[in-house]
Amino acid sequence: MIDEILAYNRRFVAEKGYERFITDKYPNKRIAIVTCMDTRLVELLPAALGFKNGDVKIIKNAGGTITNPFDSTVRSLLVAIYELGVGEVMIIGHTGCGVQGMDSAEMQHLMRERGIPDSHITLMKHCGIDLDSWLHGFDDTESAILETVDLVRNHPLVPQDIVVKGYIMDSLTGELNPIHEPDGQ
Repeated sequence: MIDEILAYNRRFVAEKGYERFITDKYPNKRIAIVTCMDTRLVELLPAALGFKNGDVKIIKNAGGTITNPFDSTVRSLLVAIYELGVGEVMIIGHTGCGVQGMDSAEMQHLMRERGIPDSHITLMKHCGIDLDSWLHGFDDTESAILETVDLVRNHPLVPQDIVVKGYIMDSLTGELNPIHEPDGQ
């Protein structure tokens, strides 16, 4: 499959397919989006929200949530805010997320089935990595998105003037629904 992708890429460059995507590194709409890496959202999310290349910074991970205030997603947001002029952040979860209900014990079982020795799993625990919490999913998408909104909004390195809001996208239709926060923010 990778060889096919590389062959396509050579044709794309030779035929100057890139020309319609030319832009600079600054997001035209000054928005960063944290969302899920789900394949259904690759084209659906930008199309459903009217974004074109260069409009927004999209940061993707499993679940579209932030589980650690100093992980790479937060680092990316800080770069977007301080280096690239982002003033608003959208946290966008989606329906039918694979991280919802994800079970750490099951994932560790699958690791063992794929040849990861118990000694490597045990080593993680001895290195201070709690695999049970690190590999655990969330039970409720809305609650997970609200927790991420709260984490970003109250992060000690995120300026108070940054607007942070949470949403859930329908994975089939692209409909975006705002999450109504308990305190009405």
